[in-house]
Amino acid sequence: MTGAESVAARVPLLNAANVLTALRFVLVPVFAATVVVSAMSHAGWRTAACLIFVVASATDLVDGWIARRFGLVTSLGKVADPIADKALTGAALVLLSWYDRLPWWVTVVILARELGITALRFWVIRHGVIAASRGGKIKTALQILAITWYLWPMPAALAPVGPWIMGAAVLVTVVTGFDYVAQALRLRHPAR
Repeated sequence: MTGAESVAARVPLLNAANVLTALRFVLVPVFAATVVVSAMSHAGWRTAACLIFVVASATDLVDGWIARRFGLVTSLGKVADPIADKALTGAALVLLSWYDRLPWWVTVVILARELGITALRFWVIRHGVIAASRGGKIKTALQILAITWYLWPMPAALAPVGPWIMGAAVLVTVVTGFDYVAQALRLRHPAR
C-alpha cells in the first residue's frame, strides 16, 4: 500500500464533503419537482426552483473545498461529486428545454460533452486523474449563471441576456471538452 493509499484508507467515508455531495443528490429531485410544479410560469415556484438550484450548486464548491482543505478526499467522493454535478445540471437543462425556454440542441451539446468527459475520466483513471482546469471551472460558472438566469422570473427587459450567457457557456463547454480529450490522450499515450 502506498502512502497516498494508506491516507485515503484512513479518511472516513462519512465526512462533511461526502455529506454535501449526498445532499446535492437529494436536492436534484426536489429541484426537478419544483420546476415541474412551476411549469416555468408561476413566479413563486420558479423562484423556489432557482434558489434550490443555487444552493445545490453551491454545495459543489463547498464540498470540494472542504475535501481538499481538510484532507477528506475519498474514492467515493471523486466519483460521486461529478455525477451529482451532471445530475443537477442535466435535470435543469432538460427541464428548461422541456418547457421551451432553451433550445434542445443546447441541452444535447452540453450533456453530450459532460457525459463524454465523465466517461473519458473513467477511461484514463488508471493512468491518472484529469483535474478540473481553469476553463472547466469557468464553464461550470457560466452554466450555473445561465441556468439561474433562465430559472429566475426575470423582468422582460433582462430576459434576453440569458441566451448570451448560455451561448458563452456552450462555447466554453465545447472548447474545454476538446482540451480534456487532449489531456486524456496524453495520459493514455504519454510521449516516449
